[in-house]
Amino acid sequence: MTTRSGKSGSVEPADRKRHAGTHANSRPKDAGILIIIRRDTDQPRLLMGRRSNRHAFMPNLVVFPGGRVDRADHFGPSADDLAKPVLNKLLSHTGAAMSPRRARAVALAAIRETCEETGVLVARPAKATNAARAKVWQPFVQRDLLPTLQHLRFIARAITPPRRNRRFDARFFAAFDDQIAGRMDIAEDELSEVQWLTFDEARATDLPMITEMILNSLQTRLDADPDLKANTPIPFHSMRHGRFVCDMI
Repeated sequence: MTTRSGKSGSVEPADRKRHAGTHANSRPKDAGILIIIRRDTDQPRLLMGRRSNRHAFMPNLVVFPGGRVDRADHFGPSADDLAKPVLNKLLSHTGAAMSPRRARAVALAAIRETCEETGVLVARPAKATNAARAKVWQPFVQRDLLPTLQHLRFIARAITPPRRNRRFDARFFAAFDDQIAGRMDIAEDELSEVQWLTFDEARATDLPMITEMILNSLQTRLDADPDLKANTPIPFHSMRHGRFVCDMI
């Protein structure tokens, strides 16, 4: 099913120049984004922060933690595996190059970037393995923790439109705050003003268009499915023939 409405809807001809990029086209790079949900008694809150003005991509905007997949993510450790329905959905609507190992790397990138940007460790107690020797995993290993994948939920996918200065094939995951096993102090080099925001508080900030779209779909899903079942259809945002589209996968 494809929908075209609101901000995620089609781009009228008069607006196409405004939406068009000016950079040479490039292949999107894999990225993992993690939305941590704190189930407060009044309403849910989400962990978000403001991107540094030094970033070439989305400077000064408020976003969820995350970033591109690095080499260390392909060989990274974990205490457990992705839930089967989550893995299957990560592999759907992709080419042959998207393997289970690559899908796992995207999920690990989301957890690693969340640690680096917010100091929050989505993990559980586990013994370190040889895969945990890389420097990026030491915040986990030093606390006798390893990243946990089992309770991650795949909630959205979005590909940056063509001819932007950076392009990502971003997979958005969600986890509840009971998966946080530790915290560490960090320098605010990549995200500042890291805080827990309600949905309305988040909308009142400077959000990228795609972040607001995913925020809205997540709120709707939480209202109907508070525990975020693993096999629920998810939105896949992309641009096709100059039009923004959202397919459900």
